[in-house]
Amino acid sequence: MLRSIACVLVFAVGTVRAQSLPADPAKLNLGRIFASDDFKSDRVPATRWLDGGAFTNLMPSKLHKGANDLVRVEANGDTRVLVPAEKLIPPGSTQPLAIDGYELSKDRDLVVIFTNSVRVWRQNSRGDYWAYRRSTGTLTKLGGAVKPSTLMFAKLSPDGRRVGYVCGNNLFVEPVEGGPATKLTTDGTAEVINGTFDWVYEEEFDCRDGWRWSPDGKRIAYWQLDTAGVPKFSMIDNTAAKYPVVTTFAYPKTGERNSACRVGVVAAAGGETKWVAVPGDTRTDFYIPRMEWAGNSDELVIRRANRLQNAVDVMLADAATGKVRTVMTERDAAWVDLPDEPLEWVEGGKAFTWVSERDGWRHLYYAARDGGAVRCLTPGDYDVIRLVHIDEKAGRVYYLASPDNPTQCYLYSVPTDGSGQRERVTPADQSGWHEYNVAPDGASAIHTSSEFGNPPRVELVTLPGHKVLRTLAANDKLREAVGKLARSPVEFFRTPIGNGVELDGWLMKPADFDPAKKYPIVFHVYGEPAGQTVVDRWGGTNYLWHQMLTQQGYVVACVDNRGTPCPRGREWRKCVYRKVGTLAAEEQAAATREILKRRPYLDATRVGVWGWSGGGSTTLNLLFRSPEVYRTGMAVAPVPDMRLYDTIYQERYMGLPQTNAADYTSGSPITHAAGLKGNLLLVHGTGDDNCHYQGVEKLADKLIELDKPFTLMAYPNRSHSISEGKNTSRHLYSLLTRYLNDHLPAGPK
Repeated sequence: MLRSIACVLVFAVGTVRAQSLPADPAKLNLGRIFASDDFKSDRVPATRWLDGGAFTNLMPSKLHKGANDLVRVEANGDTRVLVPAEKLIPPGSTQPLAIDGYELSKDRDLVVIFTNSVRVWRQNSRGDYWAYRRSTGTLTKLGGAVKPSTLMFAKLSPDGRRVGYVCGNNLFVEPVEGGPATKLTTDGTAEVINGTFDWVYEEEFDCRDGWRWSPDGKRIAYWQLDTAGVPKFSMIDNTAAKYPVVTTFAYPKTGERNSACRVGVVAAAGGETKWVAVPGDTRTDFYIPRMEWAGNSDELVIRRANRLQNAVDVMLADAATGKVRTVMTERDAAWVDLPDEPLEWVEGGKAFTWVSERDGWRHLYYAARDGGAVRCLTPGDYDVIRLVHIDEKAGRVYYLASPDNPTQCYLYSVPTDGSGQRERVTPADQSGWHEYNVAPDGASAIHTSSEFGNPPRVELVTLPGHKVLRTLAANDKLREAVGKLARSPVEFFRTPIGNGVELDGWLMKPADFDPAKKYPIVFHVYGEPAGQTVVDRWGGTNYLWHQMLTQQGYVVACVDNRGTPCPRGREWRKCVYRKVGTLAAEEQAAATREILKRRPYLDATRVGVWGWSGGGSTTLNLLFRSPEVYRTGMAVAPVPDMRLYDTIYQERYMGLPQTNAADYTSGSPITHAAGLKGNLLLVHGTGDDNCHYQGVEKLADKLIELDKPFTLMAYPNRSHSISEGKNTSRHLYSLLTRYLNDHLPAGPK
């Protein structure tokens, strides 16, 4: 590899040693990981709860290969086909509809099928919707003569007689049996968005479906965003056609103008929209990221955040008049987290659930609807990770937490009156990471459990007894394949970095590890407030690739610095405020030095680091700021200059660049590019609409100016996941493996 010039563009496909399938099941290679079924997991179809612990599932049809039946599954495992695939064959076709999603009416007689979906950005999809009536066997296409794959977010009305959807950034309602649609909004354009969201609301507030039926089905509440005046970003696709295809969309970078956002209520039969009078300018000063009906059909509950996101107002709005009143305000010196889940109305609608860090720990509260008392249900020096279920009849609240080990996650419960101690529901003899999807009646749950290096098991269990009713996905073949691998047990540890701070980490050694020898070490990093990486759960492809590196003779490790969302208290998470990039670089380097000092089998001259997205940014900061520690770095899809990232994410943690320019400069890797002394591989998709390829080009330009050698791999028109197209993932990990092999020699010395 040429190192005598400032930049080397890498486009060779290349191969990595031992690509063919091995005879030895103990050995890993890229072919086994990315191009075989050796580590394929069991299929776990999405489930929808019914009554009595029953749920629906999609199961392969016996008559039509590749198609699915919609099946009712009882708690005891008995199954009954509700909609056979052969009933979903449209007129003029010989094949059943592919079910990408579905919704059942309350009486189970009608099912709305989502099919023919195409992706919009990464989360949302457009497609076609069909309504199937079980009692009559009729199959009706919704949307009339609209173009294929143009409908979004179709939902049945509460009485099951109508369906609403978004098409062309307008809202429609039509009878489920077919017939003329009522157009509820008429002003939708490329810039005016009704019933869904712009890029930044979708990405950073996890906003998708932008409208809500009222409980009585007479009204619809919806968001409208107007992107006029928001700066536009363009991406060029040089691979799709003879001439470049340019995609342009509104993308507000830090300090720029946001979309105007408002909430309206319209009659489901059509008519004028009544706009909710939420005060403030959402282009410059506020966001409206959350809205739901407030437990009735007369009021909405709206959560409004200020631009800095350090104050969130809970507002009740009169659906008829649009008038609002604030019933609670949550403030924080750093930022206020906004959970994705809607508020739950409890105590007959007199209170709602609220999650707050006001006492230094993340706890669940009941907040009075009239703005009065706020009562903590989960007191103690520990964090609630997520609310799972409220069983008011039994007087219990279920939530995820890990009071004793922040790398793990378990189910707990407490009385709803706050009178009792927490009780662990997950059996005490089970460790690792546990997630729960609880049935509406609270009597059963789908329980998913895994550990580091141990694939997940999915079971149907009772609550609160946690008796296993049956296994939904055992992953026995995957577990057997992983169990045959040559590997050493993972080591979880804490390492001190000074001032009484200890960081959590994990470390993987070669199976034939010899403590008398010296090994190279590769650190996997993230380091930003959006993700925790030191977790005791199954890691999928990344785990297998890291295990492959250990088989080549590398030690692989990972450390979570402060500022990552670990359940270790508010101060742990929010001490990173206005220090993104800076704090992670300091603490990751301090942890690495301590690990090298305490483990004499590690070769301090062979230290590497890699990460993706925010982890790519952290990789750059470590390589540039601590070149005496890190000799080789691989940064995938990084943000070299945080001024180039979006308003909602970056300003939440850094404030406004207009008033905090110094911290933006200090935290951005591009500022420290002159410190590069080791080997740097930059990898980015040119079609990344999230962390733009623009940032890597700016960094490349800076490194060229500084006469710093580096290697750049641009994946044509790939998104932030760099996964589109045949063989892309294997090619990417081949590149990473080869770069390590070439620049950080494997094996003990």
